[in-house]
Amino acid sequence: MLHYAVVFLIIALIAGALGFFGIAGAAAGIAKVLFLIFLVLFVVSLVADRRPTL
Repeated sequence: MLHYAVVFLIIALIAGALGFFGIAGAAAGIAKVLFLIFLVLFVVSLVADRRPTL
């Protein structure tokens, strides 16, 4: 998922440099959402992995 966030970020940067601001804004928004989902899933996986050892 982090890979897709980086890909959309790169698309947004290229589109912004070429003057396609509508596409750049949409791609940046998608990248933000994907990155936030990645962070939430990462934190959940860290918390869920803490099992007491017997």
